[in-house]
Amino acid sequence: MCGIVGIVSSNPVNQQVYDALGLLQHRGQDSTGIATADGSIIHLQRARGQVREAYRTRDMRSLLGTMGLGHVRYTTRGDANKEQESQPFYVNAPYGIVLVHNGNLTNTRELSQELFSVDRRHLNTDSDTEILVNVFAHELQQQVRGTTLDPDQVFDAIARLHERVEGSYAAIALVAGHGMLAFRDPFGIRPLVLGKKVTGLVGTEWIVASESLVLESDGYELVRDVEPGEAIFITREGEMFSRQCAKNPVLIPCAFEYVYLARPDSIMNGISVYEARLRLGDRLADTIERYTPSGAIDVVMPIPDSSRPAAMQVAQKLGIPYREGFYKNRYVGRTFIMPGQEQRRRSVKQKLNAMSSEFKGKNVLIVDDSIVRGTTSQEIVDMARQAGANSVTFTSAAPPVRYPHVYGINMPSRAELIAAGKKIPEIATALGTDYLIYQEVADMQAAILEGSEIQGLEASCFTGDYVTGTVTPEYLAWVESNQAS
Repeated sequence: MCGIVGIVSSNPVNQQVYDALGLLQHRGQDSTGIATADGSIIHLQRARGQVREAYRTRDMRSLLGTMGLGHVRYTTRGDANKEQESQPFYVNAPYGIVLVHNGNLTNTRELSQELFSVDRRHLNTDSDTEILVNVFAHELQQQVRGTTLDPDQVFDAIARLHERVEGSYAAIALVAGHGMLAFRDPFGIRPLVLGKKVTGLVGTEWIVASESLVLESDGYELVRDVEPGEAIFITREGEMFSRQCAKNPVLIPCAFEYVYLARPDSIMNGISVYEARLRLGDRLADTIERYTPSGAIDVVMPIPDSSRPAAMQVAQKLGIPYREGFYKNRYVGRTFIMPGQEQRRRSVKQKLNAMSSEFKGKNVLIVDDSIVRGTTSQEIVDMARQAGANSVTFTSAAPPVRYPHVYGINMPSRAELIAAGKKIPEIATALGTDYLIYQEVADMQAAILEGSEIQGLEASCFTGDYVTGTVTPEYLAWVESNQAS
């Protein structure tokens, strides 16, 4: 999971891209990068850390041009500590291409070998984004004749890329001197939305981003989602072209985006994230009522912030008071996406504080959006007991996470997932909670997709079914042995 944005404007875009990345900061905190195109010249700045820390005034002044793209990184491949793996990635031929990517490629071993032995391209990092930009550059090189570039050549290159690349990828690229490209994998696993605004006599300006809230904040109209398998090319003058480049595209978006990753004020694939989380709470309330003894709950409390909509619905549907028992320090990052288990554990108590007045002598039901490694959940249960809770019922608006996620979320190993190979009573014992209740898989899918024409969700971390059909036990074993979370 990362955050990406690309803009084609009639004005300098450096500040617009910077502001957009600030709004996408929840999608990645390891590093950030911005690239702009000033005619045929690409300007690039990358740095570790969060957006507000990464760019100085002199950096912003050097980012000239009316086309630009940006990235915030949450490491799912490679090393979070290596600045050279920060995005965007640049290749100088053909034309000069700079690219950002959200997702995870699942055939990197094969592609790395092909790029070396067939395409004769050098890779300097372990990043799958460097692989992706080199595959695109090679395929575009095969299409171009002379010095001109037309959209059909770009689309033909993306069609070949779809044939070679497996996994999840939402990507944005600048082609120096020509325009901006956005494309999405044939399953649409990771999100990507298109927006525009008309600026008087100047014409149409365009934006592509991971989440719709970026568009709304700067006055862009949400046009639509980039379709799975589709590529969109926007010229420097603001002319937009699009084409379906995949043979058998089908939209199967990631369920975890709606459960946790996205901001609630975003709309993805036509589904409001906030409303989906309310419906998750409705479904969860039914399960809680079925499995919890009468009188076992005095108050309902959320773990701020992403579980708050679900918790409000649980309280309303069960007729139990809703309380904010945990105070959140907003200057600590999201613990789930922090690199390293020890850093996550230390950050929990820095991020949350339990207010004793809301816990003392009460039977507390705590609602979280999900339980992944269990690190945060264990600490929260301990906090509730230390604050004087009489009993603690812990609930998850998502089903048990039992399997690795290989499409852009940093869950590479079953060994670190608290639910892997365990029954729910065993997980409850490990967490130290009196009762533990999970959302059912069918309820999660029904809640998210209610009112939508989408037929299914990518839910492999809950079910073990990998939608691309190319993830084998051998590959999962290789990921577990080669990628640390």
